Amino acid sequence: MKRLFIFLFILVQLGCDNQSEQRISGGIFGTTYSIIYYGDTNYSEAFDSIFEAINNSMSTYIPTSIISQLNQTESLEIDAHFKTVFLASSAIFEDTEGAFDPTIGAVVNAWDFGPKGTIDQVDSLKIESLMQSVGLDKVQINRTKISKSKATKLDFNAIAKGYGVDAIGLFLESKNIQNYLVEIGGEIRCKGINIRKGTPWTVGVQNPNLNSELQFVDTVILSDESMATSGTYRKFKIDAQGRRYTHIIDTKTGFPSRTNILSVSVIAQDCMTADAYATALQTMPLNRLSDFLQNRPHLKAFVVYEDDSKTLAFKTFNGF
Repeated sequence: MKRLFIFLFILVQLGCDNQSEQRISGGIFGTTYSIIYYGDTNYSEAFDSIFEAINNSMSTYIPTSIISQLNQTESLEIDAHFKTVFLASSAIFEDTEGAFDPTIGAVVNAWDFGPKGTIDQVDSLKIESLMQSVGLDKVQINRTKISKSKATKLDFNAIAKGYGVDAIGLFLESKNIQNYLVEIGGEIRCKGINIRKGTPWTVGVQNPNLNSELQFVDTVILSDESMATSGTYRKFKIDAQGRRYTHIIDTKTGFPSRTNILSVSVIAQDCMTADAYATALQTMPLNRLSDFLQNRPHLKAFVVYEDDSKTLAFKTFNGF
């Protein structure tokens, strides 16, 4: 009986190993995606349907989406995608004391990048006026209905990619796919192993120095985990005095964050959580970020920053 059990176990393992490797990629959410999984079915049409549903729910670039319609009114019925992201956003908004806030969208638009990456003079009175509508605590949900002031604008850009990654991952799991990697714009969710290589999934952390021959500053093994990175090294502005401002807006002041932190990578159980926290941590000074993570061992983090001598430096937290 024992030999029979071992033989059957080996057959099952070989059956899994002989499954076809599926690689599907394309463009979505203004970026690219890549999905690797082991199975005999091509789910590309299902992936397209999931992406379309998420876009129709939360894309501010689609005038007919739920979020676009909601931003033009005071209340609206929402779908399950929107509700899941809204509830997660509310919890992280409270946990970060507003450092993560999807209602900052109108202020972000006011600081829109010019084609040359320069920063225009923005009227501080205009920013002050826009900030009156900022605060996710000003938005209420009652089952499937959102209510807010008309001036308050929602933008899930800092969490929707992570949610999209999770949605694809959960779909694959519903099809009993045990080994996969889903990546959208650098946000990643992994399960099982890379069967073709016979190794765990290994991913890299982008080097903020884009001129360096070294593409990654670190590599990470992910096991049934997700990772997201927020960085300021690609999107920033220079004002007339040569000062560098990030594309991430300080939710307390309404002005672009000035920080020596170049990127924050977060590992969490799901990619939506990692995505949102990476954005929130990017807005914090390094000392506050350290204190914040000390009390949240479930969030692993890797921070790349410039030290006083303008040299790249690194800090890891909670076993990253």
